[in-house]
Amino acid sequence: MSAARSKARQRAFQILFEADHRGVDPQGVLADWVRRAREPKPDEGVPQVGEYTMQLVEGYAQHAARIDELISGYSVGWTLDRMPIADRNILRLGAYELIWEDDVPDAVVLDEAVEIAKEFSTDESPAFVNGLLGRLKELKPSLRR
Repeated sequence: MSAARSKARQRAFQILFEADHRGVDPQGVLADWVRRAREPKPDEGVPQVGEYTMQLVEGYAQHAARIDELISGYSVGWTLDRMPIADRNILRLGAYELIWEDDVPDAVVLDEAVEIAKEFSTDESPAFVNGLLGRLKELKPSLRR
């Protein structure tokens, strides 16, 4: 796992989380982050947005309806809108990367999603995220469409 990729995933998660929380398009939040990072004197707290972060956010946005359908379909006992906002967006990011980013090993996707869940969500979240993404991993060959 490269530290740069881990940071990119974390930033992509933060962008998806912010977009979901505000009820706006993730690509709009991404553009806002990029613009703020490129200002002549960016605020101290404005993170740089790398290529892989952009790729993850744009990839999720491109497949958002299918990803939400998969998460809803395989999360037993949880509707998407009842999930904690952090979990929902960790799963969105993980599902996108698992199914559509072929150069990333599945085990890395699951490990990274679990790490983000440990840092940003509840004590139950890492197991929930791992279980659901593990199920999608098993079904991966049939999920892309």
